[in-house]
Amino acid sequence: MPTTEELLARIEALETRALAAEDYRDLMNLQAAYGYYVDKGLFDKAADLFARDGTLEIAGRGVYVGQDRVREYLHHLPPYVDGTIYNHMQLQPVLHIDSEAGTAKGRWRTLMMVGFIGREGRWGEATYENSYVRENGKWRIASLHGVINFYAEYEEGWHKGGVALLRSTDGLQPDRPPSFEYEAHPKAVIAPFHYDEV
Repeated sequence: MPTTEELLARIEALETRALAAEDYRDLMNLQAAYGYYVDKGLFDKAADLFARDGTLEIAGRGVYVGQDRVREYLHHLPPYVDGTIYNHMQLQPVLHIDSEAGTAKGRWRTLMMVGFIGREGRWGEATYENSYVRENGKWRIASLHGVINFYAEYEEGWHKGGVALLRSTDGLQPDRPPSFEYEAHPKAVIAPFHYDEV
Protein backbone atom coordinates (compact mmCIF):
# COMPACT_ATOMS: atom_id res chain seq x y z
CA MET A 1 0.00 0.00 0.00
CA PRO A 2 1.34 3.46 -0.86
CA THR A 3 1.95 5.81 2.02
CA THR A 4 0.01 9.04 2.56
CA GLU A 5 3.05 11.00 1.38
CA GLU A 6 3.25 8.94 -1.81
CA LEU A 7 -0.47 9.44 -2.49
CA LEU A 8 -0.16 13.19 -1.94
CA ALA A 9 2.81 13.29 -4.33
CA ARG A 10 0.75 11.45 -6.97
CA ILE A 11 -2.12 13.90 -6.54
CA GLU A 12 0.23 16.85 -6.89
CA ALA A 13 1.75 15.34 -10.04
CA LEU A 14 -1.72 14.76 -11.52
CA GLU A 15 -2.74 18.33 -10.72
CA THR A 16 0.38 19.60 -12.48
CA ARG A 17 -0.39 17.49 -15.56
CA ALA A 18 -4.03 18.62 -15.55
CA LEU A 19 -2.99 22.29 -15.43
CA ALA A 20 -0.55 21.75 -18.31
CA ALA A 21 -3.33 20.14 -20.38
CA GLU A 22 -5.69 23.03 -19.63
CA ASP A 23 -3.01 25.56 -20.57
CA TYR A 24 -2.37 23.75 -23.86
CA ARG A 25 -6.08 23.83 -24.69
CA ASP A 26 -6.42 27.48 -23.73
CA LEU A 27 -3.43 28.52 -25.85
CA MET A 28 -4.74 26.57 -28.84
CA ASN A 29 -8.09 28.33 -28.47
CA LEU A 30 -6.43 31.73 -28.03
CA GLN A 31 -4.42 31.49 -31.24
CA ALA A 32 -7.33 30.04 -33.22
CA ALA A 33 -9.61 32.82 -31.97
CA TYR A 34 -7.10 35.39 -33.22
CA GLY A 35 -7.27 33.85 -36.71
CA TYR A 36 -11.07 33.76 -36.75
CA TYR A 37 -11.39 37.37 -35.57
CA VAL A 38 -8.92 38.71 -38.14
CA ASP A 39 -10.70 36.70 -40.86
CA LYS A 40 -13.92 38.58 -40.26
CA GLY A 41 -12.54 42.03 -39.55
CA LEU A 42 -13.32 41.81 -35.83
CA PHE A 43 -10.20 43.76 -35.03
CA ASP A 44 -11.20 44.95 -31.57
CA LYS A 45 -11.83 41.37 -30.49
CA ALA A 46 -8.47 40.34 -31.97
CA ALA A 47 -6.67 43.17 -30.16
CA ASP A 48 -8.31 42.17 -26.87
CA LEU A 49 -6.44 38.85 -27.09
CA PHE A 50 -3.12 40.69 -26.60
CA ALA A 51 -1.49 41.50 -23.29
CA ARG A 52 -1.54 45.14 -22.20
CA ASP A 53 2.08 45.56 -23.33
CA GLY A 54 1.86 42.95 -26.11
CA THR A 55 3.57 43.44 -29.46
CA LEU A 56 2.70 42.69 -33.06
CA GLU A 57 5.12 42.41 -36.01
CA ILE A 58 3.97 41.22 -39.43
CA ALA A 59 5.68 41.09 -42.84
CA GLY A 60 8.74 43.08 -41.80
CA ARG A 61 6.67 46.25 -41.23
CA GLY A 62 8.12 46.95 -37.80
CA VAL A 63 6.94 46.31 -34.26
CA TYR A 64 3.80 47.81 -32.73
CA VAL A 65 3.99 47.96 -28.94
CA GLY A 66 1.04 47.84 -26.56
CA GLN A 67 -2.54 46.69 -26.97
CA ASP A 68 -3.70 50.10 -28.21
CA ARG A 69 -1.07 50.17 -30.97
CA VAL A 70 -1.90 46.58 -31.93
CA ARG A 71 -5.53 47.64 -32.22
CA GLU A 72 -4.54 50.61 -34.37
CA TYR A 73 -2.51 48.40 -36.70
CA LEU A 74 -5.32 45.86 -37.06
CA HIS A 75 -7.81 48.60 -37.93
CA HIS A 76 -5.60 49.50 -40.89
CA LEU A 77 -6.25 46.06 -42.42
CA PRO A 78 -8.96 45.73 -45.07
CA PRO A 79 -12.49 45.66 -43.63
CA TYR A 80 -14.57 42.53 -44.01
CA VAL A 81 -17.31 43.48 -46.47
CA ASP A 82 -19.18 41.83 -49.34
CA GLY A 83 -16.80 40.36 -51.89
CA THR A 84 -13.94 39.89 -49.40
CA ILE A 85 -12.08 36.69 -48.51
CA TYR A 86 -9.52 37.19 -45.75
CA ASN A 87 -8.85 33.78 -44.20
CA HIS A 88 -5.91 33.19 -41.84
CA MET A 89 -5.91 29.52 -40.80
CA GLN A 90 -3.79 28.78 -37.71
CA LEU A 91 -2.03 25.42 -38.21
CA GLN A 92 0.80 23.13 -37.11
CA PRO A 93 1.41 24.35 -33.53
CA VAL A 94 4.57 23.63 -31.55
CA LEU A 95 3.98 24.87 -28.00
CA HIS A 96 6.32 25.09 -25.02
CA ILE A 97 4.48 26.07 -21.84
CA ASP A 98 5.73 26.98 -18.38
CA SER A 99 2.47 26.72 -16.43
CA GLU A 100 4.05 27.68 -13.14
CA ALA A 101 5.60 30.87 -14.55
CA GLY A 102 2.52 31.65 -16.66
CA THR A 103 4.53 32.00 -19.87
CA ALA A 104 4.63 30.10 -23.16
CA LYS A 105 6.09 30.17 -26.65
CA GLY A 106 4.54 28.83 -29.82
CA ARG A 107 5.36 28.35 -33.48
CA TRP A 108 2.49 28.23 -35.95
CA ARG A 109 1.87 28.20 -39.66
CA THR A 110 -0.86 30.35 -41.13
CA LEU A 111 -2.31 29.62 -44.55
CA MET A 112 -3.91 32.70 -46.06
CA MET A 113 -6.57 33.12 -48.71
CA VAL A 114 -6.97 36.80 -49.51
CA GLY A 115 -9.26 38.18 -52.19
CA PHE A 116 -11.39 41.13 -53.19
CA ILE A 117 -13.95 40.46 -55.88
CA GLY A 118 -13.09 41.99 -59.23
CA ARG A 119 -9.67 43.10 -57.96
CA GLU A 120 -7.29 40.38 -56.77
CA GLY A 121 -6.98 36.92 -55.31
CA ARG A 122 -3.90 35.66 -53.50
CA TRP A 123 -2.52 32.72 -51.59
CA GLY A 124 -0.17 33.36 -48.74
CA GLU A 125 1.64 31.49 -46.00
CA ALA A 126 3.54 32.68 -42.94
CA THR A 127 5.29 31.36 -39.86
CA TYR A 128 4.31 32.80 -36.51
CA GLU A 129 6.81 32.80 -33.66
CA ASN A 130 4.75 33.98 -30.71
CA SER A 131 5.02 34.30 -26.95
CA TYR A 132 2.22 34.27 -24.41
CA VAL A 133 1.66 35.38 -20.85
CA ARG A 134 -1.01 34.66 -18.27
CA GLU A 135 -2.53 38.03 -17.40
CA ASN A 136 -5.29 38.36 -14.79
CA GLY A 137 -5.80 34.60 -14.93
CA LYS A 138 -6.15 34.39 -18.74
CA TRP A 139 -3.62 33.60 -21.43
CA ARG A 140 -2.87 36.54 -23.69
CA ILE A 141 -0.57 37.10 -26.66
CA ALA A 142 2.63 38.74 -25.40
CA SER A 143 4.19 38.94 -28.88
CA LEU A 144 2.99 37.92 -32.31
CA HIS A 145 5.64 37.82 -35.03
CA GLY A 146 4.42 36.83 -38.48
CA VAL A 147 7.18 36.09 -40.99
CA ILE A 148 5.66 35.91 -44.47
CA ASN A 149 7.04 32.99 -46.49
CA PHE A 150 5.09 33.77 -49.64
CA TYR A 151 2.31 35.70 -51.29
CA ALA A 152 1.34 34.57 -54.77
CA GLU A 153 -1.33 35.64 -57.21
CA TYR A 154 -4.08 33.00 -57.38
CA GLU A 155 -4.14 32.84 -61.18
CA GLU A 156 -0.35 32.61 -61.53
CA GLY A 157 0.64 30.41 -58.61
CA TRP A 158 3.83 30.38 -56.59
CA HIS A 159 5.78 28.55 -59.31
CA LYS A 160 5.97 31.84 -61.21
CA GLY A 161 7.31 33.82 -58.29
CA GLY A 162 5.72 35.84 -55.53
CA VAL A 163 4.32 39.20 -54.60
CA ALA A 164 6.86 41.52 -52.95
CA LEU A 165 6.18 42.33 -49.31
CA LEU A 166 4.52 45.64 -48.51
CA ARG A 167 7.03 47.19 -46.11
CA SER A 168 4.83 49.87 -44.57
CA THR A 169 1.27 50.62 -43.57
CA ASP A 170 -0.24 53.83 -44.95
CA GLY A 171 -0.65 56.43 -42.23
CA LEU A 172 0.87 54.32 -39.48
CA GLN A 173 4.46 54.24 -38.26
CA PRO A 174 5.78 51.33 -36.15
CA ASP A 175 7.18 51.84 -32.66
CA ARG A 176 10.31 49.83 -33.40
CA PRO A 177 12.08 48.68 -36.57
CA PRO A 178 11.67 45.09 -37.83
CA SER A 179 13.42 42.34 -35.86
CA PHE A 180 15.30 41.36 -39.00
CA GLU A 181 15.28 42.20 -42.70
CA TYR A 182 14.08 39.62 -45.21
CA GLU A 183 12.19 39.11 -48.43
CA ALA A 184 9.59 36.43 -49.10
CA HIS A 185 9.43 33.83 -51.91
CA PRO A 186 11.18 33.45 -54.28
CA LYS A 187 13.80 34.37 -51.68
CA ALA A 188 14.26 31.71 -49.01
CA VAL A 189 13.47 32.80 -45.46
CA ILE A 190 13.48 30.81 -42.23
CA ALA A 191 11.78 32.39 -39.24
CA PRO A 192 13.98 32.03 -36.14
CA PHE A 193 12.95 29.08 -33.97
CA HIS A 194 12.19 29.49 -30.26
CA TYR A 195 13.31 25.88 -29.72
CA ASP A 196 16.24 23.66 -30.66
CA GLU A 197 14.48 20.33 -30.13
CA VAL A 198 11.10 19.02 -29.04
